[in-house]
Amino acid sequence: MRFPLSLDLSLIAYLIEKRLQRQEKFPLVLMLEPTHLCNLACQGCGRILEYRETLGQMMSLEECLTSVAECGAPVVTVTGGEPLLYPPVFELIQELIHRRKHIYLCTNGLLLEKSLPKLPVSNYLTLSVHLDGLAPTHDLIVGRPGVFDQAIKAIKAAKRQGFQVCTNTTIYKQTDVQEIEILFAYLTQLDIDGLLASPAFSFEGVSPELFLSREEIKEKFTRLTDDVHHFKFYDSPLYLQFLRGEREYQCTPWANPTRNPKGWRSPCYQLMDAHYPTYEEFMTRTEWERYGVGRDRRCQQCMMHSGFEPTVVRTLGKDLKDLWEMLRWNIS
Repeated sequence: MRFPLSLDLSLIAYLIEKRLQRQEKFPLVLMLEPTHLCNLACQGCGRILEYRETLGQMMSLEECLTSVAECGAPVVTVTGGEPLLYPPVFELIQELIHRRKHIYLCTNGLLLEKSLPKLPVSNYLTLSVHLDGLAPTHDLIVGRPGVFDQAIKAIKAAKRQGFQVCTNTTIYKQTDVQEIEILFAYLTQLDIDGLLASPAFSFEGVSPELFLSREEIKEKFTRLTDDVHHFKFYDSPLYLQFLRGEREYQCTPWANPTRNPKGWRSPCYQLMDAHYPTYEEFMTRTEWERYGVGRDRRCQQCMMHSGFEPTVVRTLGKDLKDLWEMLRWNIS
């Protein structure tokens, strides 16, 4: 199976509960950013600019766990910043596993290898390592030589020790699709558990020359996700069809709420219009109808997985063919 059985069962039970409650808006994944501190300055990252005045602030462990309880999502992505710079990160991971939350720990890999002895090997934990190309390209994007090699070394060590490991690759305007194909083939040889690819979002303040239009996204992903590759994508097949321009979706911004030291980020992981002190205020005070393609100019080119994969889940069941395709993908 593509994901641990415990994750599938947890999500199914959660979705059934929400539909029985007839709850229209509910979270699927909590994007938890306990710190925005990072040991890199990647070209396409908007967080350093957005939070430059509060980079030193961190959430307490208690705040993190309270936010997890407030939100109630079955999956927690621990991100940042670089989460391995967050002092109580190992205690946080243990507490989340104790609460039976499925965790994606997102890291650039620099601190990962030395952190492995402090992390539990568990079906509830997946290590997600950021790789945007082969060594010359990736090191250029993250602004430091040697990062690719350190990340690969950490991936190999994690796999030897039995961890679940996936990679996260952002596709930019300058991305060479053939290079990414070579990267994915290499990672497949390392027995990576899954490959996540997503087009970059054009954060304000970051050079617009980095980012793709919707038509450019469709062209690049049509080449990258050709069936001849047989790559083990973590992206769902319906989302990949959307990226190729084969189907249309509107985003579901409330499904991946973001909590960071400033509060609950509104409206979504990409856009920052406000922060709210509680999850309830975030959900009730955000004017959801204002956002999305055709509503907000900032959303016009966005096709990121954090907004559109939840739409795949939310609309699943309306078409039995789609349901069967998702089932086949998940058990493959």
